[in-house]
Formats: sequence, structure tokens, C-alpha cells
Amino acid sequence: MSIQVGDRLPEATFTVMGKDGPEQVSSDALFKGKRVVLFAVPGAFTPTCSEQHLPGFVGLADEIKAKGNVATIACTAVNDVFVLNAWAKTRGAEDSITMLADGNGDFAKSLGFDLDLSKFGLGKRSQRYAMVLDDGVVQYLGVEDSPPEHIKATAEKVLASF
Repeated sequence: MSIQVGDRLPEATFTVMGKDGPEQVSSDALFKGKRVVLFAVPGAFTPTCSEQHLPGFVGLADEIKAKGNVATIACTAVNDVFVLNAWAKTRGAEDSITMLADGNGDFAKSLGFDLDLSKFGLGKRSQRYAMVLDDGVVQYLGVEDSPPEHIKATAEKVLASF
């Protein structure tokens, strides 16, 4: 069963790139008492993720934060923190998007959004989704039906949800 609107996110630990290197951060530290937009991509540097999904959130970050009273916009992927950090730098996202590495896919699996892309040589990944969280509770959720789709989990859909 996948997470739904009204559900609380499960506890999780992510890896983020701190100023001195990789750091662990808990879901409570990220989401408790805050309004957060969280979106997931199947993989950094992949075509739809790099050309459409991430750029949409980078371009609308200020508007999303202002209109939705959002403290943080975060992106998660089943990639390591070094890949996500490099991706943020190359896509101009380092100042607007917090990158949350779910290196083993534990978070994606706990949400029911794990995806097996082994037949494409990509291994276990996350479905593409976007959600608005208020104190860790899902207020809005858009989940794509297949990895190349970018219809339901867009920055525009998140913005329209406020």
C-alpha cells in the first residue's frame, strides 16, 4: 500500500551534503513543524529528471515558497549524496533545492514508491512524485504512472495545489 493524502511520512534517515562532507539527517529534522515540498526523481542526470522535473522546481522555487508558505523544497532520489550534489551544482539547484539521498531506496520502499528499473540497467529506484507536507503529513500528492512521464508531479501542479 502506497502512502496517501492524510498519511504521515514514515521515519527515515537521508544523507545530505554538508559543508564538511556527507551528513545524516532525520525526517523529523526535515519535516517536523514545517511545510515542505518533497519531490522524487528516478535518477539524477536522467533525461526527464534533468530537463523537466528539477528545472521546474528550480524555476518556480520562490513562487512556491511564497504562495504555499513553504520552508523547504527537497528532492530525493535513489542515488548517493555525491551524485545528487554534483547534479544540483550542474543544474543550478544548490541554492533552491535540498538534495536528500536515499542511497539504498529505503525511503522509497517505505512509501510504497519503489520501482524496479533493472531491465534498463538502473536497478531499484523511486517512482516520480511530488508532495506537499505539513508537519510530515501529506497534503497533496501527485505520482506518475511511469518513469518518463512528467504530468502529475510537476512544480506547476504543486503550485496550483496551494
